[in-house]
Amino acid sequence: MAGMKDQQFTEEKPLLPDSRGQETEMENCETFVATGDWKEHDIETPYGMLHVVIRGAPKGNKPAILTYHDVGLNHKLCFNSFFQNEDMLEITKHFVVCHVDAPGQHIGAPQMPQGYQYPTMDQLAGMLPSVVQHFGFKSIVGIGVGAGAYILAKFALIFPDLVEGLVLLNIDPNGKGWIDWAATKLSGLTSTLPDTVLTHLFSQEELMSNTEVVQNYRQQINNTINQFNLQLFWNMYNSRRDLEMNRSGSVINAKTLRCPVMLVVGDNAPAEEGVVECNSKLDPTNTTFLKMADSGGMPQITQPGKLTEAFKYFLQGMGYIAYMKDRRMSGGPVPSASMTRLARSRTASLTSAGSVDGSRNRACTHSDSSEGVGQVSHTMEVSC
Repeated sequence: MAGMKDQQFTEEKPLLPDSRGQETEMENCETFVATGDWKEHDIETPYGMLHVVIRGAPKGNKPAILTYHDVGLNHKLCFNSFFQNEDMLEITKHFVVCHVDAPGQHIGAPQMPQGYQYPTMDQLAGMLPSVVQHFGFKSIVGIGVGAGAYILAKFALIFPDLVEGLVLLNIDPNGKGWIDWAATKLSGLTSTLPDTVLTHLFSQEELMSNTEVVQNYRQQINNTINQFNLQLFWNMYNSRRDLEMNRSGSVINAKTLRCPVMLVVGDNAPAEEGVVECNSKLDPTNTTFLKMADSGGMPQITQPGKLTEAFKYFLQGMGYIAYMKDRRMSGGPVPSASMTRLARSRTASLTSAGSVDGSRNRACTHSDSSEGVGQVSHTMEVSC
């Protein structure tokens, strides 16, 4: 049909061997998993030591999946639910996975000394080349949440050749103004640090309903993260500057992210406006805006299955995944039905790539019909 563009992705870099049993570089995936038990590393960087947890080893020119957590969390609290999802394991067993913890935020981290100057957001981004070099990564596909999304975006702006793709959840590209800064200071005087951080992580609806997940994270933030170190990271994040990027043609010598980007935000999340603003600064031809219903402020925790589906499609667009094996069938690999639905919803989106006003109220639902579809836009809002 005129509005539909069924893209065929070559299998130059497939995750799964085809049904004919041809040998591929990922043929012995179980061996790859066995040699990749999680290992902890402390890596020296120009701005201090960085705690990293890694599974697997670089293989050929395949990028590593590198994650960076949000403020108030660490890699375990931020990504465990997502990476333990069954479908996500099908993806990650073919990649080296590298979780980065911001300085002093990992479980069991010693307290920073009095007077310690916490790295700026720019310096936190400047630590990542040391990780890439240490493990011999050719490039990365980054997954960042909140503060981690900001850091990975900054990293990609400074070192574009090291980043093949980015999945950015809850990113806010803007620095805090005086009013926001004052409100944060006032909140810090009237609330405990964990409660203050929770308003950054979760939607008001989630906080008001006092759900089990919110209570669990309040306890985890209290008990597993050094509060002094957390305060330093929190203060630095709230002192961030605007990400210096603009859509090409909007300003003279505009600079933006060059790699494919998937922006993700939950419905009514605290970061919703920031993600919409970020969407307006990116190239619409290689950006996807994914708004997830019923996911609140932390989609990777509350809707890991839906986010995994989106991540599969994102990798498919980059040429790293062509088919997914249907567990209900004993035959060879088949196109994932759920992925096809997501593809259709992306293709059928009516959200304008160049429009920001009102985009928060426009959504595309899953539909098997392509009637009335106009020009395909890669930047869109999808309600899952």
